[in-house]
Amino acid sequence: MNTKLTLRMDDAVIRKAKMEAKRRGKSVSRMVAEFIESIGTRPDSEKVLPPTTASLVGILKGKEISEDDYKVHLREKYL
Repeated sequence: MNTKLTLRMDDAVIRKAKMEAKRRGKSVSRMVAEFIESIGTRPDSEKVLPPTTASLVGILKGKEISEDDYKVHLREKYL
């Protein structure tokens, strides 16, 4: 069942949305629906990280590093 939804947006945003919808051959309503459907479709554990970020995940697990340690590192690096 389709139900009408009214959205209030700035005129410039509406113009952009209409141009993008035309470019994609879709309606603005379809684009909004697809966006909403895409939110939360993948659990956090399945989200794909960029390669550099993925390579760093867990690198400090079990290490005792504080914010002060980081500040010391920055001072040594940049002074």
